[in-house]
Amino acid sequence: MITYKDAGVDIEKADKFLEQIKTFVKETFDKNVITPIGGFAGAYLLELSKYKNPVITSSTDGVGTKLKIAQALDKHDTIGIDLVAMCVNDLITTGSKPLFFLDYFATGKLKPGTAISVVKGIAEGCKQAECALIGGETAEMPGMYKDGEYDLAGFAVGIVEKDKMIDGTKTKEGDVLIGISSSGVHSNGYSLIRKLIELKGYKYTDYIEDFGKTLGEELLTPTKIYVKSILKLINNVNVSAIAHITGGGIGGNLIRVLNNDTKAVIYKEKIKILPVFKWIQKEGNISDEEMFKTFNMGIGMIIAVDKSNVNEALEILNAEKQEAYIIGELKKGEKSVEII
Repeated sequence: MITYKDAGVDIEKADKFLEQIKTFVKETFDKNVITPIGGFAGAYLLELSKYKNPVITSSTDGVGTKLKIAQALDKHDTIGIDLVAMCVNDLITTGSKPLFFLDYFATGKLKPGTAISVVKGIAEGCKQAECALIGGETAEMPGMYKDGEYDLAGFAVGIVEKDKMIDGTKTKEGDVLIGISSSGVHSNGYSLIRKLIELKGYKYTDYIEDFGKTLGEELLTPTKIYVKSILKLINNVNVSAIAHITGGGIGGNLIRVLNNDTKAVIYKEKIKILPVFKWIQKEGNISDEEMFKTFNMGIGMIIAVDKSNVNEALEILNAEKQEAYIIGELKKGEKSVEII
């Protein structure tokens, strides 16, 4: 007789794992979570009386091959923060408040210690974004993943008042572009980085003088979560557009939130390029064009505001401990992004 456990799926271990994560998952709950952990579906009570025309927004994402570095170093406590960040930072570009989050964790053979570390990171990310972790799926799939490998996906849902929704249609000539600093590479461009490391013979444990820590420590720096600071900003200042700078870099993401007759001009010399990007460019002999097309280069978010609101916007963001500064402007012209 063959059992499911013989085939590599241990349901008892999965049940025990669920019990182990309940405490820190519950710490993300607010009064609107009305279902317990472990049910078939999570339920979240919408307080619609606060809104005239509420719009539900959603985002789903992963963390790409940054997972490979976490797995190589057997360090899994921050990759969950990245997962939440990639989803909620997309949501906040619409002006939405994130409400809840769900995760999908797939692996060949469940290693509870690893999975617990990952989910703790997800819970920490949800706390930073002030949203509830109301559900998830842990899939044990022997034969699909090698020993020690796992994959992650995240799903976030938010809400915004329809007439306050930010979609880029209000961008106009004369708007000023404010960049908010990133914490590092965030969660994009890791396939290029891993190729570079392989070709140059580096190890993740190598100490790199350029940024004062090991390569692994720098590359696993969690993606910054901008939710609280941007919500504070849009509650006080009229914002024309918000762009989350992920894969495709500044040009590939900023263009997504511009009007058809608006051109963005970014002044390269104004960007405070982080040491990690200078190191990558130097080691890989990579062109400026390729760097700006692949990485955030030190800018995690770009905000477009009317020039009359610039000082107030900068004051609010800096008070929220975000390094924010002017990096460009919007001009009349064919929809495009020019980095000069």
